[in-house]
Amino acid sequence: MLQIDRLHAYYGKSHVLHGVSFDVRPGEIVALLGRNGSGRSTAAKAIMGLVDWEGGIAWKGQSLKGRKAYEIAHLGLGYVPESRDVFPNLTVHQNLLLGQKGSGRNSRWGFDDMYAMFPRLKERRDVEAGVMSGGEQQMLTLCRTLMGDPDLIIIDEPTEGLAPKIVELVADYLVRLKERGVSVLLIEQKLTIAMSISDRALVMGHGSIVFEGRPDELRANAYVRKEWLEV
Repeated sequence: MLQIDRLHAYYGKSHVLHGVSFDVRPGEIVALLGRNGSGRSTAAKAIMGLVDWEGGIAWKGQSLKGRKAYEIAHLGLGYVPESRDVFPNLTVHQNLLLGQKGSGRNSRWGFDDMYAMFPRLKERRDVEAGVMSGGEQQMLTLCRTLMGDPDLIIIDEPTEGLAPKIVELVADYLVRLKERGVSVLLIEQKLTIAMSISDRALVMGHGSIVFEGRPDELRANAYVRKEWLEV
């Protein structure tokens, strides 16, 4: 579904990614792990056309080179940034409405799905997003992206700063996405959450992939966890 081949990415003259290669297959959750500064978020931004890059990024066999972020989104990739970019002066319902592509009639997801998944959003549907808690804004950002009916959703640190109960809710939510045919590229630091729901794990260090394998293989690899994950 998504193929990354010898990807190099840059912020100006700063060379951040160094020959990164991996893929995301239909109907799976792939965890992209690593410490802060390892290059995980840069990889997500490169996929979405938000940073300069060289190498190969292909979506369903089609190169994404030279495409704008909105064009990439319309091809079926959804992106939830770490910054929780809600429209603060619009209500919850209006934020969700902005996530729809076209009429939304043929989407796998609608308002009822979002409100059933996160009842708190239904309770606050007429509240401006800017006054909501961080956890509520995270729910809203995830749901707004889903309203665009992506085939793959890239989620950057969805559990950062959230209460344990909300973290469990988000993890359950990601499994539901997989069950409904949406692939997930999960960028996380919390090893426990990522390992509990992912099909494969990738670990990044200094802009390169230093491990790829099943969650149980990563659990058994003390060297990788100590050198590249554990603080």
